[in-house]
Amino acid sequence: MRVIKKLDLYILKNFLMLFAGTFFICLFIFIMQFLWQYMDDLVGKGLGWDILTEFFFYASLTLVPMSLPLAVLLASLISFGNMGEQLELLSMKAAGIPLVRILCPILVSTSLVCVASFYFQDRVQPQATRQLATLLWSMRQKSPELEIPEGIFYSDIPGYSIFVQRKDQETGMLYGVMIYSTESGYDKMEIVLADSARLQSTPDHKHLKLTLHEGERFKDVDNQTGNMLQANIPYMRETFHTEEAMIPFDANFNMMDANLFNGDAKTKELSKILSGIDSLNHVSDSLGQHIRSVAKRQYLKGVFPAECKDSAGLMARVAELQPLDSTYAHLSPDQRKTVVKTALNTAQSTQAEFEYRGMTTENTNLTLRRHHMEARKKFTLSLACLIFFFIGAPLGAIIRKGGLGVPVVVSVLVFIFYYIVNAAGEKMAKTGEWAVWFGIWLSSMVLAPIGLFLISKANKDSVVFNIEGYQTFFKRLLGMRTKRKLNKKEIIIHDPDYPALTQRLADLIHDCNRYSANKRLLTMPSYYAIFFNYHEDHVVRELRDRLDAIIDELHNSRDAVIIGALNEMPILYTDAHTQPFHSKRKNMAAGIFLPVGIILWIRIWVFRIRLYQDLGQIQQQGTFIISRINNNTDNGQGNRT
Repeated sequence: MRVIKKLDLYILKNFLMLFAGTFFICLFIFIMQFLWQYMDDLVGKGLGWDILTEFFFYASLTLVPMSLPLAVLLASLISFGNMGEQLELLSMKAAGIPLVRILCPILVSTSLVCVASFYFQDRVQPQATRQLATLLWSMRQKSPELEIPEGIFYSDIPGYSIFVQRKDQETGMLYGVMIYSTESGYDKMEIVLADSARLQSTPDHKHLKLTLHEGERFKDVDNQTGNMLQANIPYMRETFHTEEAMIPFDANFNMMDANLFNGDAKTKELSKILSGIDSLNHVSDSLGQHIRSVAKRQYLKGVFPAECKDSAGLMARVAELQPLDSTYAHLSPDQRKTVVKTALNTAQSTQAEFEYRGMTTENTNLTLRRHHMEARKKFTLSLACLIFFFIGAPLGAIIRKGGLGVPVVVSVLVFIFYYIVNAAGEKMAKTGEWAVWFGIWLSSMVLAPIGLFLISKANKDSVVFNIEGYQTFFKRLLGMRTKRKLNKKEIIIHDPDYPALTQRLADLIHDCNRYSANKRLLTMPSYYAIFFNYHEDHVVRELRDRLDAIIDELHNSRDAVIIGALNEMPILYTDAHTQPFHSKRKNMAAGIFLPVGIILWIRIWVFRIRLYQDLGQIQQQGTFIISRINNNTDNGQGNRT
């Protein structure tokens, strides 16, 4: 017997083709978002294509684990949406194949994706993250490309601030040049004015060659920087026709050592992360014990001796220290000032020392939390592929819409929800407000039940996204009226029995009036009777059934006026005016909980008033229909009505 059938291969082929396409689309979107995030580090640095290619390569590797879950979600939603839209799922179910069996081939492939994602995060992503961090740091340290603007001071050349009035883009000549040079120190600042100049980089990109034409140089003589142009300050003035200067300026890209990032949890494999957690726990324990021992030795020794091991001993020691107040009272004012100042200095130094130690401890704890977070994220990101499959596949089967329209919108909404929950959990775990395991696993704990719920609904062919069903539910909840929609029939086989129907309609009107008078629907209902002493009201149910039967028979009328009057007949709700729930326990619970009970009691009173109006509407329209039938009979129209 074949384990893999042709149907499995067909489903798997459709899914894998969509998965490959959606994966590269999602990866491209994440790369573009990543590019905009680091745009300032790339622009204006004169980076070569080899450096940029390496940057995008490592960036794409780090974004693969995030792209896989979204690709699985989108591919499964589109594939099952296509099969549902083309009635292929309906055909499979009609052949006796349950939805769980249809999901099996994609479930197996998604499980393999989960395993591959975990291996990728554990082996490839740490190396890619290390190389990417090295590239980003090296890019930030690289000197900017030499692009001197017009009309403002350019200070990206170390030791120089250059102002240019006008620049010739074709020849590269600079006109109206003013240079403030602090290369020899701020106390030996020079000012250079030149009619024109040219600034070029040497072939080795280690220096800048500055050629000045027709200019003057001003140099401070008495090292009074900033006052050289004042008349009473001596300075040296030098005039030149042409002058050249070599300015040290390293414009090359220098790669830093990647080993500097080995301590980051994101650059470690799972085994190294676990080893790092053990080391950090040992450091944290040692640091805590050291701070405790130092505190006892420096601040508590002689005040609370070792004998004070319980609360009774501490209280006795406090009682012994009470004479200190009387000792302070006998000191002179100068001695008191000295004592207070000494105590204040001691307290401030102690506070500063403990703040420093607390900061050290917090840094250790933060590093430890980050290691725990990275260790768990390798599992949660891998498991997200499987969770998104359990969300996307049943959603596609329920929505039954393929293509890139509705599936893309639904996928984006689901992923945004996942991203918000995941980001909130990671933030709380990072700051220590939540336990690390809870913050990292929060998104999985939230989405997994949703996936199981959707699988259950899709397997039962439940109309979860039936908009009309939700509209009907909220209309009933809010008490909104539902109108009848009866149209005149084009073909009528049997005409209504008008004499019998007029008698039945007259009896119905009489019973409606009698019920309305006996029940006193406009008066305030009894709170106790509604919630604690309820008796079913079968009269309204009977009136509704009789009204519906009359309307069904009169719907065969050929008279459009009677059809219009039937549409004005209300739809009676049989229980809304008597009780909030059908369960006796729920009614009692709602009655005991007064805020809810009062709201429901007011709602029932509103429905009683509406029932009174509906019964009056039945009387009005019923009387009109009887009159219409009698007029047609008197005019000799008979069955032609």
